[in-house]
Amino acid sequence: MNKEFLSILEQLEREKGLNREVLIEAVKQALIVAAKKIAKITSPGAEVKVEIDKEKGNIHVWIGGKEISSPQFGRIAAQTARQVIIQKIREAEKENVYNEFKDKVGKIVGGVVYRIEKKGVILDLLGKAEAIIPKGFLSPLDKFRMGERVRALVVEVKKEKGPQIILSRKSEGLVKKLFELEVPEVYEGIVEIKAIAREAGERTKIAVYSKDEKVDCVGACVGIRGSRVKNIIEELRGEKIDIVRWHEDMKEFIKAALSPAVVSRIELDRDNKRAKVLVTSEQLSLAIGKRGQNVRLASKLVGWEIDVRTKEGIQQSLKELSKLKNVGKRMATLLVNAGYSDIKSLASASIEDLGKIKGIGKKKAEKIIEEARNCLKE
Repeated sequence: MNKEFLSILEQLEREKGLNREVLIEAVKQALIVAAKKIAKITSPGAEVKVEIDKEKGNIHVWIGGKEISSPQFGRIAAQTARQVIIQKIREAEKENVYNEFKDKVGKIVGGVVYRIEKKGVILDLLGKAEAIIPKGFLSPLDKFRMGERVRALVVEVKKEKGPQIILSRKSEGLVKKLFELEVPEVYEGIVEIKAIAREAGERTKIAVYSKDEKVDCVGACVGIRGSRVKNIIEELRGEKIDIVRWHEDMKEFIKAALSPAVVSRIELDRDNKRAKVLVTSEQLSLAIGKRGQNVRLASKLVGWEIDVRTKEGIQQSLKELSKLKNVGKRMATLLVNAGYSDIKSLASASIEDLGKIKGIGKKKAEKIIEEARNCLKE
């Protein structure tokens, strides 16, 4: 019994996670290559055959029907066998890594920062493989140190030139998976994440819904004294998170999405998925948010275009548009309702878009746009 051979197989199987059948086949192929080199010298054209006893570890090699002993292989043959075995083991390792991580696309993995390069951050995934977070997939808040533990979302696993594992810290999917890890009700499906809108490094809005009336979906996600959401915010390096209640009623959903602003009135254009939201002057800056972020994320969360205005702002728009000779009070109302708030927006409008507004038409649209452009020149 070849105990040494079997012990090596067991060691490789244990340490590398390789299949024994794959290893035995690699050894067999290596021995065939080595034996063929000998056959070229000793018995040209002779058939080469190798058998390996999987239970006892005994190896038998035949050249032209004659069994040869291991010393006959020589130094070159042994070296060839070694190289083929190493190559086969590497191929098997790569295949194992690919098979393991291709099923983890869309899931979170943890690793340790191994290298920091211009193209991105390289992670050691607990000794199993290396993965990269490309620069474009990092959050603006991500500043890592060597040896730091990091969690990221697997977005792609490529097979060419060995397995390449691509991770992301910028994806909305990362936030969703972090909530699944931190909130048992989300993991169990009691609380459902209906939508996520994210501007990585700044703010995320997440809409949640409870399938159980006894479970408060927002409270479950926030946790006692904010403990659950706090852990997620720390993982995202301080990114702000707004947790809002999802509503089937679109008006109620838009109101929740625009929080913390208080909405006075909402008008829906269901055909075009547009919502006109009226707020007080005091609430306008809160509804729109810094650099328009709040209304932008709310629009993305609900999947509708949201136009936020104040009553004073609408009156001002009507007054400005009514200055045009071709625009009366009724026409001004149609234009404001369609999203044209001033003469500048009319001047940059297309005849086709303006002509689609009910009650205007193509010819009237041409006159309005021409007059608006002349007004700006003056």
